[in-house]
Amino acid sequence: MTTRRDFLRIAGSAGVAAAAGSASVGAAAGKAAGGPGASQQRGTARGLTLCTLRREGEYRLGARTDKGVLDVKAASALLGMHAPATMDDLLQGEDGPRLNAVVKAALENGRAKAAFLPEASIDFGPVVTRPEKIVCVGLNYRKHAQEIGAPIPKQPVLFSKFNNTLNRHGGTVELPTAVARKFDYECELVIVMGRTAKDVSEADALSHVAGYCTGNDFTARDLQLETGGQWIAGKTPDQFAPLGPWMVTADQIDPDALKIELRLNGETRQSSSTSDFIFNSRQMISYISRILTLRPGDLVFTGTPEGVIQGKPEAQRVWLKPGDEIACSLEKLGELRFRLTGPKSV
Repeated sequence: MTTRRDFLRIAGSAGVAAAAGSASVGAAAGKAAGGPGASQQRGTARGLTLCTLRREGEYRLGARTDKGVLDVKAASALLGMHAPATMDDLLQGEDGPRLNAVVKAALENGRAKAAFLPEASIDFGPVVTRPEKIVCVGLNYRKHAQEIGAPIPKQPVLFSKFNNTLNRHGGTVELPTAVARKFDYECELVIVMGRTAKDVSEADALSHVAGYCTGNDFTARDLQLETGGQWIAGKTPDQFAPLGPWMVTADQIDPDALKIELRLNGETRQSSSTSDFIFNSRQMISYISRILTLRPGDLVFTGTPEGVIQGKPEAQRVWLKPGDEIACSLEKLGELRFRLTGPKSV
């Protein structure tokens, strides 16, 4: 015969087991919905083309889809799922898996319909807006080194830009004509880091990349070369690093075999391939990581091909001026367009 004490003990054990089962079900449901119980797995996003939107007075993360450009913040609210609100949140938080989940859910769930925007209506921001570092590699195309009469470097030539230089697709560069007049373009592949890279091997280097985008290392040659070799002075005036419009995730791109072009007022000035790199993407990342730590969201400008104004004979150099329009394109990464203006009157 079961005593009352035995009955209560058995009933209590059954209750604990039932509660544990309910908790497991609830956690699973939370993960499926992207709620508080969602997986905290970190990593880079995959299979996406991303951008930074300027919308409602703030920067937001956008994802290009067949239904339009998804405002990820709006979709997150409509679906009740967590997602990174900005590109910087995505990169620095290594929040790729949750972004992939939200984009997938938005495409499959009618509740997120209002979060899709026509691409023609998009007002872009810089692809990345607050990197810790912007590292640039100079003289990294063989034909470019030859056109300016520079020896082929034995190691990557490094310099930097700062966040004040970041600019956007469809933006303007206000030329600092009070201090310079020899303005030049440099279309470049830009590497966007997705994982911390310190002393990484060449074999492992690309696994630390989140994606790639089109950029321009805009330059004032007189500040760079005629003031005692001040590369930072020539490279870091405000707005001198247009970037965008898209970042394509790394799993979709071979960075060392991309066609690269620049057009000035519709005329093709640069036309080459990243296969002309002196140091390929793996070598650049590995080399830089031995000198300084690359962190998620950091940018690496990888050098420009032949065709810059500085590479022409001196008598043929016609420097850029207010009113010029520049279009840069990299295969699979899209076209970056911006125009030049004079200083604003005070």
